[in-house]
Amino acid sequence: MTVSGLNHITLATSELDRSVIFYRDVLGCRLRAKWSAGAYLEMGEVWLCLSLDPAARVEPHPDYTHLALSTAPEAFAEMKDRLTASARIWKDNRSEGDSVYFLDPDGHKLELHSGTLDSRLAAMRKNPPQGYEAFD
Repeated sequence: MTVSGLNHITLATSELDRSVIFYRDVLGCRLRAKWSAGAYLEMGEVWLCLSLDPAARVEPHPDYTHLALSTAPEAFAEMKDRLTASARIWKDNRSEGDSVYFLDPDGHKLELHSGTLDSRLAAMRKNPPQGYEAFD
């Protein structure tokens, strides 16, 4: 048996309406359901649950953990402009592919990326980091 993929992501939010607006209007997620304590939105094949939580943090966690969201290369520039106008940027891109690293309204670290695992591995083969091993 193996894991077959990512089913859904749940993010705690301190202000549900603000987060729904961000994910729907800025990122373009499709709102599927909303209730007083949560909402479901679609992001391609993955669904996002926003859960109203009084313990939700509003500052980013200090480590590098983040969620990377996909976009088509031809949509990247427009999405990046929308994000830089609407969200706080937390990191400059230094890796393969077009990326913008941003925070959602509750400080969750996110990345918009237009590359794939194959394009990332191809770049690593050209310039392997220390200790690199491939298992293709």
